[in-house]
Amino acid sequence: MQKVITDDLDALIEILPPHIEKLLRKQEYISNLLEVVLDLGRNPEARFPQEEVVLNPQEITEQDIDYVTARIGSFGGDNRAGIERTLHRISAIRNRKGRIVGLTCRVGRAVFGTIKIIEDLIRSGKSTLLLGRPGVGKTTMLREVARVLADDLGKRVIIVDTSNEIAGDGDIPHPAIGHARRMQVPTPNMQHAVMIEAVENHMPEVIVIDEIGTKLAAEAARTIAERGVQLVGTAHGNTLENLMMNPTLSDLIGGIQTVTLSDEEARRRRTQKSVLERMSPPTFDIVVEIKEWDKVAIHPDVGTDVDAILRDIIIPIETRRLDSNGEVVIEKEEPVNTSKATCARPPAKGDGLHKLYLFGINQGRLEQVASEMHLTLNIVDSLKDADMFITSKSFYRRKLQKVKDAEAASLPIYVLKSSTPPQVRELLNALYPVYSAQEKNSFKSALSEVKEAVNRVKNDKEPVELSPQSAYIRRLQHLIAERHNLSSRSLGKEPDRRVRIFKS
Repeated sequence: MQKVITDDLDALIEILPPHIEKLLRKQEYISNLLEVVLDLGRNPEARFPQEEVVLNPQEITEQDIDYVTARIGSFGGDNRAGIERTLHRISAIRNRKGRIVGLTCRVGRAVFGTIKIIEDLIRSGKSTLLLGRPGVGKTTMLREVARVLADDLGKRVIIVDTSNEIAGDGDIPHPAIGHARRMQVPTPNMQHAVMIEAVENHMPEVIVIDEIGTKLAAEAARTIAERGVQLVGTAHGNTLENLMMNPTLSDLIGGIQTVTLSDEEARRRRTQKSVLERMSPPTFDIVVEIKEWDKVAIHPDVGTDVDAILRDIIIPIETRRLDSNGEVVIEKEEPVNTSKATCARPPAKGDGLHKLYLFGINQGRLEQVASEMHLTLNIVDSLKDADMFITSKSFYRRKLQKVKDAEAASLPIYVLKSSTPPQVRELLNALYPVYSAQEKNSFKSALSEVKEAVNRVKNDKEPVELSPQSAYIRRLQHLIAERHNLSSRSLGKEPDRRVRIFKS
């Protein structure tokens, strides 16, 4: 597939001070430029995919900053500005008095051909959410989605352009969006209002939204979806599981709530009585995790996948990539056959401190969950000091050298299928069974306490303060209070932080 890329690079270079513009134009790979960074009192830098280049030993002055800001559009509430009729973005860093002391001048490109890898999903009419790290190409793909839907399928498409990144700065949209219409957002906190206005006033068949980042925007997206309008948007987060852990945006995939099962149902599921379940149908039918510009992972049925993750069921993942001929290759990645642990030999039993070596695992998240469980971990930096090797499913599947070294040393290997708190807790429960039993008793006691408190507040209408608990248990207590239409908030400082339940 031959991609066509337009960037109008001269328009960005021409706003730079002459002494920087001259040196930038001499760069050999200027067509690959990502952004130019101008920070007061520092050397100007040009950033390329593989390197950063200092353009001038002369430090940036206030006059240089003023030179650029005088040649671009005005900055919005998100400290972003643009150049009219282009996709370039200039972001400001301000001091405490509001004075601009730094600028990031990012090259905006319209890349035609980016959605071939997911075009069938977009044409299906289902609402689709794009996830991925910053700079991976979410907005670029979203821009072409709008063009294909408007021009190729002839649909009524409206773009809610929060920062003018999709259709560029100025009143006339960039040609890259085709015949799609664009509604600008006065300030980022008005995004949700413009989304609703788009539906009520302009009868769209499709709404395209970049960077859904607030609870109000998530609620507006649900309202739009319920009216039968196709949504295509992006949100912060790399994976579906990231979204599930985000209390602000979890409504996009149905929301998570605590449910108390009957004894019979708990036995049937082989789980505890209080479990996390999806609250409602997802706003978005499909989630696309963008790994690289030419590789994505697909969740074609978000509701089913969320339910499986909450129940610790490993599901096959559909991945798509473009081969050397530009053709889409679809593969089904079978899960590693290690839903709990895969070990060269069983982990040591007892409640002693294991010496843990982490490979591809978020240490901060592991320590956070351990703290909530009142556990102290012993994490070592060398394989030779370890008696347990913990890695991720993707690292284990790829058989990287560290994994081979651990197998050669006959270390027990625990494969963590994801870094969600439930999975981390399962790992720690397996490694420290004595602590696990103590925590289960504490968990049951805390749930009984919150249920009793809910009944008291409903009957007596007086607030009730619960006993101090870990952050994890407090979160469940808040969810239970919310389910009974009661208000709650946390009081005090650790380790005495506790939940107070009251009527609104």
